[in-house]
Amino acid sequence: MKILNLFLLRYFIRILSLCVAAFVGIYLLIDFFEKVDHFIEFKAQAHDYFIYFSNNIPFIFVQILPLAILTSMVLTLGGLSRSNEITAIRACGVSLWRIVQPLMILILSLSFLLLLLNEFIVPWNSTQLNNLLEIKLKGKKKLQLTRNEIWYRNSNQIINIAVANIQKQQLQGIKVFTFDEQHKIAKREDAAGVIYKDDMWQTDSLTVRIFDPESGDLVKTSTLSDQSLEIDRKPEDFSSRDNLKNELNFRQLSSMVKKLENEGYDSTRQRVDMHNRLAAPFTCLIMGFLGVPFALQRGRNSNIALGIGLSLGVGVAYFILQSLLLAFGYSNAIPPFFAAWSANFIFLLTGIWLLLNVRD
Repeated sequence: MKILNLFLLRYFIRILSLCVAAFVGIYLLIDFFEKVDHFIEFKAQAHDYFIYFSNNIPFIFVQILPLAILTSMVLTLGGLSRSNEITAIRACGVSLWRIVQPLMILILSLSFLLLLLNEFIVPWNSTQLNNLLEIKLKGKKKLQLTRNEIWYRNSNQIINIAVANIQKQQLQGIKVFTFDEQHKIAKREDAAGVIYKDDMWQTDSLTVRIFDPESGDLVKTSTLSDQSLEIDRKPEDFSSRDNLKNELNFRQLSSMVKKLENEGYDSTRQRVDMHNRLAAPFTCLIMGFLGVPFALQRGRNSNIALGIGLSLGVGVAYFILQSLLLAFGYSNAIPPFFAAWSANFIFLLTGIWLLLNVRD
């Protein structure tokens, strides 16, 4: 059995390596051509290109590995089936599960590898990419994200935003600190929420605190209704925040959810992202399992081109379903846990049903 396991693993790893290299290369090429205008426009230097490629590859790897595993499983078992090697192995009394067992153990190990990458490596790579693309090349002021809170500086102001909902053009938990020429705090403005209307941020209630310029003591507090708040950014300027959330791992998202809920803010999006951090790596296991019946359904009539096309089609279907479920989760239409895990569960059931048909 050790010889059989080594044979299957070597065959599978060789095909998986080729699939990963091909998918990463295609993804990186397309992504680079989408952004090359920015590199040329802002006169990027050679080391900027190196930073982009070196930090983008791990991020791309975790995105394409499930599809690469599905394609590799289809090509591996399909190729062995075409050459009657699967038939010969099963004629020796080896069950189908015993054939795929070493491959599934390897895929499970890769799932845990992705879990570690998402927790420790990818957030750091995302930080480097955001700094390069948004700040160094585009010249935008840095949005500092701390447990989902956005901090940035504008002239003599420091602005803190607890939650930014770009789709609804709303901000929650806004604090604007205004400083004088001696860098002492002069005014603080607080609003529970603002909405972007008529090219300005408007709030129903604004609390204004005025401080003494000499002592820094609070001298006046007033609450105003139906006010506009001076924030120098439009809703689309906070779109980079969606990239910033990739800088957070599961533990940071979990802390963020607790903090937002304790402060009375809506943490639905963050809870969905938190569950998705755990669900996404195990897509590899689901895709590997799903590849078994797809590869063996046609036996000797397996077609490599058809297998690749089928794998890509299944990958696209999974991506569409997962994106749809996450959108439902963000809008609070379904619980965050089900939004993150339902696609895996649906495709797992599909794989079981197809595998039972193969055995029959």
